[in-house]
Amino acid sequence: MLKLYYSPGSCALASHIALEEAGESYEAIRIDFGAEEQRKPEYLSINPKGRVPALITARGILTETPAILLFIAQNRPQSRLAPLDDIFDLARLQAFNSYLCSTVHVAHAHRGRGHRWADDPAAISEMQRKVPESVGACFELIESEMFEGPWVMGDTYSVCDPYLYTVARWLEGDKVDTTKLPKTMAHMQRMEARPAVKMVLDNHFG
Repeated sequence: MLKLYYSPGSCALASHIALEEAGESYEAIRIDFGAEEQRKPEYLSINPKGRVPALITARGILTETPAILLFIAQNRPQSRLAPLDDIFDLARLQAFNSYLCSTVHVAHAHRGRGHRWADDPAAISEMQRKVPESVGACFELIESEMFEGPWVMGDTYSVCDPYLYTVARWLEGDKVDTTKLPKTMAHMQRMEARPAVKMVLDNHFG
């Protein structure tokens, strides 16, 4: 059985939703960031990065959301969570998820994780001040150039969708003007109507 390590409110929500959508048999294991469980030897032996998600599989441990999402889609091809028979569309899916991981998530992290890049309180404060603009610009680009609708890849739901939904949940805290993001807000409503999403949200926050 697969084991997913997660923390509520983290990007691990995307992998958790994908597992449920795929109909996987899995165990979800909560890591308490408030108690700094991610820094304890027990968890570092699973993921030395000290972050979530981490997915234990029969062949080893996977980390990083884009990798885990693709694994889930490939492990359950019948779920059709990725265009596995179209190498170009699969690469486009990976490009989207890579953008969320490498650019959008990093821009968001400047609000609460500025210590990763600077020690000077003034520099950290400036990073925090910039977040509404930088994250907002990322989502405006997604809306204008990347989002096909009604799902990220068009008519077909894919592993891009729980990932976009997960990152979009941070917009309010990042103080981004969501009135400029009608496609993203409509996508969030569609996501929250899905039974798998409701179930996982109850698990994370219930």
